[in-house]
Amino acid sequence: MRLGNYPCVLQNETLAAKLYAREKIVERHRHRYEFNNSYRAEFVAKGMVLSGLSPDSSLVEIIELKVHPWFLGCQFHPEFTSRPMASHPLFRGFIEPLWPTAKRFADVPRMKIVAPVVGK
Repeated sequence: MRLGNYPCVLQNETLAAKLYAREKIVERHRHRYEFNNSYRAEFVAKGMVLSGLSPDSSLVEIIELKVHPWFLGCQFHPEFTSRPMASHPLFRGFIEPLWPTAKRFADVPRMKIVAPVVGK
């Protein structure tokens, strides 16, 4: 079981590198799962990007799909270090592009839903 903080090296020109804006990160883990390196070359050949690796490159920490606008999977738990006023870079990177759309709908009138009266 991997518990605690582990270092990760981000690959250049990936979504992860853009969101973190640095080359090396440390993230908190709590799991028993690992990427099966027996299939590593096959996944990469089919388009998966291994965007975050352990410093010795033996463990895959972050994966991405370039053919998708926002597909990123990670082995660690970003929710452990995210706070309402200091969100984790992965959460912020996922939500920020949606903000202009959300603001457009802020003034749309909403239908008022009234619960039915039971027993009358």
